[in-house]
Amino acid sequence: MKYGSGQIHLILTEKFALNMKGDLLAKKNMLSKKNLPAPSIQLFPSFFNFYTILRVLLVTGLVFFFVQVFAQTGDAKQQESAYRKVVTERSAKIVNTLGITDSGIVGQYTRLNDIDEQSKAILAEIKSQSLTKENADEALKKAAEKKSSQLMQLHEEFIAHLHKHLSADQVEKVKDGMTYNICPITYAAYLDMLPSLTTEQKEKIYGWLKEARELAMDEGSSEKKHAVFGKYKGRINNYLSAAGYDMKKEGEEWQKRIKEREAKTKEQKSS
Repeated sequence: MKYGSGQIHLILTEKFALNMKGDLLAKKNMLSKKNLPAPSIQLFPSFFNFYTILRVLLVTGLVFFFVQVFAQTGDAKQQESAYRKVVTERSAKIVNTLGITDSGIVGQYTRLNDIDEQSKAILAEIKSQSLTKENADEALKKAAEKKSSQLMQLHEEFIAHLHKHLSADQVEKVKDGMTYNICPITYAAYLDMLPSLTTEQKEKIYGWLKEARELAMDEGSSEKKHAVFGKYKGRINNYLSAAGYDMKKEGEEWQKRIKEREAKTKEQKSS
């Protein structure tokens, strides 16, 4: 059984008090056996006897325990309030761009965060147990599957909600807004870098980027959203390399063209 720091304090306090009582009784018995007179000066005044000490120590422990509980509750509320502020501001950028109402975006971010926090708690509990590697791996796998299932269900419900209140074009823009427009920006970059792409190759690239966007929508942080797209960009690059493109060379040539365009634009503005 696990104990909080406040509970540990109470247990130690009680043990200390009981040990103190035991020591006093032992000393009294020793003196009586040796026929020695009891000490004229008591260890504690009568008005501050053993039970008074015990009560004081227990009250101190309770105060310590509840102070910690309230402090943790306050921290949790502050974190929740701060997160709510962040997602509200993030959602405002999306809806203001589209000129629409919230459409449940703040609520979606909040529910995603709830699932993420629940998953973290489960993982921490698994790691705190003395499990064999095999059992730990199995428990972690089940936890990951549970989280994936929850995210998939939440994602489908959210998309259905968007289609109920927005046009298809607006839904696309909400998806892009929730993923920092990485999908259209990356697709445009591939088209600019590789102007000789076939229609089939373009469709393949765009399809993978849209798939990445659906997954990235369910990630809570910018870092994790970019990581999802990074994984799919690796898949795209492997596909293009297999099709005969030298991606390193193509990238270098593309950077040269970008710099030339920037220099030309700067020259035109200055003239």
